[in-house]
Amino acid sequence: MKNIIQDVENNVNWLSQFGAVPSGGITRLLYTKEWFDAQQALKSKFEDIGLDVSFDEVGNLSGRLTGSQYPEQVIMSGSHVDSVVNGGNLDGHFGIIAAYLAIQYLKEKYGTPLRTLEVISLAEEEGSRFPYVFWGSKNLFGLAKKEDVQNIKDGAGVSFTDAMRGLGFNFKQDETAARKDIKAFVELHIEQGSVLENEGNTIGVVNSIVGQRRYNITLKGQANHAGTTPMRYRKDAVYGFSRICTESIAKAEAAGDPLVLTFGKVVPKPNTVNVVPGEVMFTMDCRHTDQAYLKTFTEEIEHDMRAIAKEMGMEIEIDRWMDEAPVPMDPQLVDTLKNICDKEQLNYRVMHSGAGHDAQIFAPRVPTAMLFIPSIKGISHNPAEKTKTEDLVEGVKALTQALYQLAYQD
Repeated sequence: MKNIIQDVENNVNWLSQFGAVPSGGITRLLYTKEWFDAQQALKSKFEDIGLDVSFDEVGNLSGRLTGSQYPEQVIMSGSHVDSVVNGGNLDGHFGIIAAYLAIQYLKEKYGTPLRTLEVISLAEEEGSRFPYVFWGSKNLFGLAKKEDVQNIKDGAGVSFTDAMRGLGFNFKQDETAARKDIKAFVELHIEQGSVLENEGNTIGVVNSIVGQRRYNITLKGQANHAGTTPMRYRKDAVYGFSRICTESIAKAEAAGDPLVLTFGKVVPKPNTVNVVPGEVMFTMDCRHTDQAYLKTFTEEIEHDMRAIAKEMGMEIEIDRWMDEAPVPMDPQLVDTLKNICDKEQLNYRVMHSGAGHDAQIFAPRVPTAMLFIPSIKGISHNPAEKTKTEDLVEGVKALTQALYQLAYQD
């Protein structure tokens, strides 16, 4: 690993050329030419270090170093190869590069592992081209349903099915078929937040991924003339929303970490300067690592919103359209990562993930854990997404040690 700094920089820059856009960012969407070129280039790179390489039916790419004693037990690492539109060059992509480098280093130093090592470049996670997420990892476990995607289209009107088949891929013949050989999955990812940087840590050992509840909410008051309607007679929907937002955020701040609450989209109607707004559509996103607390908190907020609407003589419609439970990582695997960080004297902290990752699809089905490395200023999904090279290197070192312990030791 003596040239690890150069290896990391060279490989990150190399993968960044596929889907590069003039802004300096990356646009590499599922089943596009840029996506296909990246997967084909990774295939060649995996083959160059002697891995057995294959695509599955939907386009997930695997490179395997077969184990000598327990070949049926797979230790897997990797991430997703797709990006958001005009995203950065580390989200997802670095997890693939790190797994590739770790397996290369282990093969060169220790030869054949006891258990099979596999780097995976998952076809899709982001949902940036089509309205569907985790297509890659869901297909590994028989969770993706043909009927959910066969009639959807991208923004240009291209169907999911045509895009997939145009590159030589297709739906699984048995969509319920699931991988049964994965003994452990470890995903290395940038944090996409600022906790590690602000707290001065190099590595995050992730013990859970937050649950999420998302809402579309419509508050209906009464539109009226801005000049002739006295304040006491108004049913101002923006004012009603402002009360809901202020009181809810205050409760979230009082609850403290790890709860987060966001009102991210607000659309007033008629949205003009001289009319009292008669309606506001807004969204609410709430996240926590404890499902019971998340449920209790959001139900309290729902009750508060209805009470405010009633007090102000308004109507409110609350549509909770997402209810995802928190996903804990495997405690034994988390302990393994903590012990490695202690042994290697890495500056780490145990933490949860506030964003979703492929690991949350793996975790209920196979022992799974995640490693985080810092994101400068917490920026992600943005061309400015960046991590210090020394932190990238520490991430690769930690992952390499984890894969060594899992694949080479009894």
